[in-house]
Amino acid sequence: MVNDAALKLITEFEGFVPNWYADPAHGWAVPTCCYGHTDAAGEPKYAATKDKKFTKAEGAEILARDLQKYEAYVREFISAPLNANQHGALTSFAFNLGPGNLEKSTLRKKVNALDYEGAALEFQKWNKAGGKVMAGLTRRRAAEAALFLSPVAAKPIVLEPAPHLGPKEDKPVEVWTEDPAPKLSWWQKLIDALTGAKK
Repeated sequence: MVNDAALKLITEFEGFVPNWYADPAHGWAVPTCCYGHTDAAGEPKYAATKDKKFTKAEGAEILARDLQKYEAYVREFISAPLNANQHGALTSFAFNLGPGNLEKSTLRKKVNALDYEGAALEFQKWNKAGGKVMAGLTRRRAAEAALFLSPVAAKPIVLEPAPHLGPKEDKPVEVWTEDPAPKLSWWQKLIDALTGAKK
């Protein structure tokens, strides 16, 4: 599951809508409900629930399922090591724009080339819908870039047991990972540039 920082970003930008509505960029070609859920993410489907009013609890459950799917795309497309913030930022990007756009993007290529600084600059290029710059997308891409560049303290990740381990050793293993995020001074300058912050 994405970390709290990424979940907060996604829910704030998507917002909760209890019914199906027309996507701002694509209209009723992409009916949307709850926290940015669409038919592309899976159940529930618009045709079967178009008159339903969802609760926030239902919306949260739908979002959790959706994000699991898009996290899987990030794992499939990204071979470079990621910290929790980078993983969350890329999941937000894929959830909002679709996995196909992440797969073909220069953002993906730069991450996989371990060019994290160059990758962060790629977020801002994806701020258009229908060929027009959208203020909401510009803000979201800036937030994703800021999250992507935010270092986190090294934390253990839990790996599933190796298949060769016997029953007595068959338990999760903690592995400490190194934080590949850029240093504070560099990423703060980029965040300021993306968000238009004044000194």
